[in-house]
Formats: sequence, structure tokens, C-alpha cells
Amino acid sequence: MSTPLNIAQARFNMIEQQIRPWDVHDPVVLAMLDHVKREDFVPEAQRALAFVDMELPLPDGQTMLQPKVVARLMQELKVQPHERVLEIGAGSGYLTAMLASCAKQVVSLEISPTLVALTQANLKRAGVSNVEVRQADGSKDQSALGAFDVIVLSGSVASVPPELLSQLKQGGRLAAIVGDEPVMRATIVTHTGDKQFSTRQPWDVHAPRLVNFAETSAFQF
Repeated sequence: MSTPLNIAQARFNMIEQQIRPWDVHDPVVLAMLDHVKREDFVPEAQRALAFVDMELPLPDGQTMLQPKVVARLMQELKVQPHERVLEIGAGSGYLTAMLASCAKQVVSLEISPTLVALTQANLKRAGVSNVEVRQADGSKDQSALGAFDVIVLSGSVASVPPELLSQLKQGGRLAAIVGDEPVMRATIVTHTGDKQFSTRQPWDVHAPRLVNFAETSAFQF
């Protein structure tokens, strides 16, 4: 792995050359990118690629999102210190740690036991203590967990699951990457009132599928 000086330079280059040009200018998010050490959440075999603008492979066929996608999702969500967050898909815990750095509590659901253990170890090593990582299928009913201010799906789905929207507090936001190849869009849904929601799709992006969520029907009528 690079020396500390080279790591600092690589992190700086990631922020200035990948993330700012992707319209991420929120100073809170940029500070988080400097504080949460991405290299500590990358598998050892991929660590030299920690700051490269690409998805990275994780165990069990899963994938770590590009840093600019994580950064822009954080900018869209504007997580606040009093808020409770639900994350679907922990991966290696990088997005989890970013959410935890500005939220009161994060509950992260991960279907892979291997990734649950990896995320827990990574968060513990990073000193993150306000996260509960659970082995669970995020596509199943999670109403027993209660309501959340923010819900984040860390991969793509064909459509926003309505059962997750029902768990958003009023004023709460859900972020997901929605669509089918080749067209996917970042989708931000805000709970604006009594069973009322507003939706924005501010940018195009690609992400691997989350496991077990419903797919769009291939039948045409």
C-alpha cells in the first residue's frame, strides 16, 4: 500500500478530480470524504484501487459503489445529527460509515453473512459505534424496525419498494438507483405529508442489482 503521504494525495485527487466535477460541492460531504478513510473499507486485494473511479468487487459477488456515487447520494440526502437511517445492503461498510458520521443511528441490513462480518470488523476498526449491522434480506418486510428519517438502498432496483416508503417519517427521504439496463437514475423520494410523496431523479447512474427485489415484468400488453 502507498505511504501515508501518497494516501493523502490520492484521497485529495479523488475529491478534486472525481467528486467535485460530479457536482458535489457540499462542504459537509467533502469533509466526510476526507475523514472517513475509504481505503479501510476496501478488501485487501483491491486496496491499491481504493481511490480509483470504479466499482470494486466484494465477496459473495457483491460490489462497492464508485466513490462519486456515494458522495452524491450523501449530498442529496443531507442526513442530520438527530436522524435515524436504514441502509439496505451494507457491502463493506463504507457508505454505512459515511451515513453514521452525520446521523444519530444507522441500521444496516445485509443478506450476506460474509459481508456482515466484514462490515462489522471495518466499522469497529474505524471506531464507528452508532451502527447496528443485521444479517437480513432487505427485500422482505422490515416494518418491525419502525420508522426512519432516511432510507438508502446501496444498489439498484427496478422500482422503489412501496413497503419501504411506508417506513419513512414525514419529511423523510429515500434514495435508490432505479431502472433497468441501460437506463438507471438516482431517485430521491421525500415523504411530504399524509401518504404524499414527491420524487426527483436528478442524475443518471449505474449500479449492480440488490438481491431479491422484484424485477420489471418482461411482458408487454
